[in-house]
Amino acid sequence: MKITSVSVRKIAKENSRLRGIASVLIDDSFAIHDIRIIEGDNGLFIAMPSRKTATGEYKDVCHPINPEVRNDFTEAILEEYNKASEE
Repeated sequence: MKITSVSVRKIAKENSRLRGIASVLIDDSFAIHDIRIIEGDNGLFIAMPSRKTATGEYKDVCHPINPEVRNDFTEAILEEYNKASEE
């Protein structure tokens, strides 16, 4: 699996920890949209797309299965976010 493209849309909402929304293209064949970039207590992190269940819980619609792939996503998205911040 290779991340072939990342696009980031920065968001500047007052009183919000949300910093941006990312889309990732994998192997030029599969797209994941609405990955949130959030400012946490220990820096930026990503949150995968989720939906609210009937019980009020939020469940990820899709997510990495292992830490290595999650790290690949985080690095690629935050790199693109930082590039967008410099422009």
